[in-house]
Amino acid sequence: MSEPTLYELSVPDRCGTSLPECDVPEAPLPDALVRDRNGLPSLSQQQVVRHYMRLSQHNYGVDSGFYPLGSCTMKYNPKISEASARFDGFAEAHPLQPEDTVQGCLSVMFQMQEMLKQIGGFAAVSLQPAAGAHGELTGLLMIRAYFSNKGEPERYQILVPDTAHGTNPASSAMAGFEVVELPTDDKGNISLPALKAACSDKVAALMLTNPNTLGLFEQQIDDIVACVHDCGGLVYGDGANMSALTGIIRPGDLGIDVMHFNLHKTFGAPHGGGGPGMGPIGVGKHLEPFLPNHPLHPAEGTDHVVDVISSAPFGSAATCTQARAG
Repeated sequence: MSEPTLYELSVPDRCGTSLPECDVPEAPLPDALVRDRNGLPSLSQQQVVRHYMRLSQHNYGVDSGFYPLGSCTMKYNPKISEASARFDGFAEAHPLQPEDTVQGCLSVMFQMQEMLKQIGGFAAVSLQPAAGAHGELTGLLMIRAYFSNKGEPERYQILVPDTAHGTNPASSAMAGFEVVELPTDDKGNISLPALKAACSDKVAALMLTNPNTLGLFEQQIDDIVACVHDCGGLVYGDGANMSALTGIIRPGDLGIDVMHFNLHKTFGAPHGGGGPGMGPIGVGKHLEPFLPNHPLHPAEGTDHVVDVISSAPFGSAATCTQARAG
């Protein structure tokens, strides 16, 4: 439907805002920053409100219909989860507050961390990544650091099946790896002959989504993991479809070396509107020294700091409150 632009509706000197009286001494702006005009339309308050209301109705959201975003449809995000993520005691806490003032927050995060370790079958978990794709990047950077520490920097390839979660090749490229695509067989599983042919001393890891984006469980998962481990590589588990495995099998028990959890898919974390997001990563004992930590406070007994950090040292901490509830 055709409608006039805001600039066509604009009337000179019309103002739709009413600012409170300034309660601090006014200070002049530097002359170089002062403009004769700001180029914005002049509208009434009603026009501004109607404009943003109309834009909101053009958006597609979980409240107005089915959310058609791949594996994100495998979830249920109750409204109570959004409410608990906004609890004042958590939402208003600062990540650098003194520890004795945030014991409640730390307790919830610790419990969440321990639960994810048990659910995933991992030796350690970091809650720091602020989204699933951020968890992927974190895990891949850990893999890179792991092989660098072993003196094997020549491992620069990541094997990515054509049924993998769509962010896998992008995360691999961002982490500085070369992406090698693997085809599927006639049953929709990873082609074992193709995997065996691709495995070499150049392979750092295989990124595995299980069940894959065709909705199929890898029927030869033990053989797949063994093949990659035998060539010296690691197996990254994409947790996008973890809801199909939870309570049935633990990825760590399958030999998965590192995996991220999507709390908005496997649990009840909110996702509509883009957040808050959280993509914790679980790792085996051999990768534990490479988990991200605060750059100002390296892990005790080591000066190793992984070169990835989220917007805050504890990630989206408030998300833990409703992921547990979910």
